[in-house]
Amino acid sequence: MRIIETKDLRRTFKTKGGDVEAVRGVDLSVEAGQIFGFLGPNGAGKTTTLRMLATLLPPTGGEAKVAGADLRTEPHLIRERIGYVGQGGGSSAYETGRRELILQGRLYGMSRAEAVARSSELLAALDLESAADRRIETYSGGMKRRLEVGLGLVHKPQLLFLDEPTTGLDPQARARMWEEVVRLKDGGTTVFLTTHYMEEADVLCDRLAIIDHGKIVAEGTSNELKRQVAGDVVTLGTNGRGQAVLDLVRQQSFVREASANEEGTVRLYVDQGDAAVPQLLRLLDGASLAPSTIAMARPSLDDVFLRKTGRSLREDQKAA
Repeated sequence: MRIIETKDLRRTFKTKGGDVEAVRGVDLSVEAGQIFGFLGPNGAGKTTTLRMLATLLPPTGGEAKVAGADLRTEPHLIRERIGYVGQGGGSSAYETGRRELILQGRLYGMSRAEAVARSSELLAALDLESAADRRIETYSGGMKRRLEVGLGLVHKPQLLFLDEPTTGLDPQARARMWEEVVRLKDGGTTVFLTTHYMEEADVLCDRLAIIDHGKIVAEGTSNELKRQVAGDVVTLGTNGRGQAVLDLVRQQSFVREASANEEGTVRLYVDQGDAAVPQLLRLLDGASLAPSTIAMARPSLDDVFLRKTGRSLREDQKAA
């Protein structure tokens, strides 16, 4: 069963400098029971798409059905059936975790007894019982994020939207959040998450879409997307001599594609990396262009992103 389906979904913002197309015709199909990932750099249109699907932002054009309800004509039904956890979170620093969960339950129409019971259930599931009656300002970043997920789950939604759920978390807290997301899926909740972390999309998502400049450029499972990048990836550090190295290596029959970035790092797609690396070293050494570094890897989601957009998502992560 499809829990999200969009057709030509669009959003344009009007600014002093003119119209800005943040989302430029997104077609999506998400099956119930999946963890679906929306992967892309900051500013690609991930959050804008998510906010439209969660009824927080009206679309400029296109159609969508979310949790069985029409985005334009039945937004009230969508709100009843989904949970939403934004990047900034919505909890009060001066409340306790327990009281925030109870209040959220009451806002969804639960009796006080029902809200108290549900808050205790979530505190236990999210390992927050020991901090339940402390003010949220005393929580660690990972604890706050888990509480925010709990707030999105109070009413037992069919679909949970998570916008960049692990941004700013340390590695241990990020791994813990991954465990919580998988547990949600195992419990029957469909999870739609945005992320600019490739490892997160690779580890968690049953399917994912890559978005760039407001358009989806690739969609499928992680393995399906990686298979679109044939061969192995060899990366060469060139001590600033990227163009000379590029001109030399791209003439070789075993090199399928070659490119260099502004720093002079050369990236090659080759047929058989194990055989290609020794040949490259001999070739470059003979031309007095010996690389400062050389690395070989199987194709990654970053290679998919590079192939589809012409730039590396890792570079965007470093700049963020």
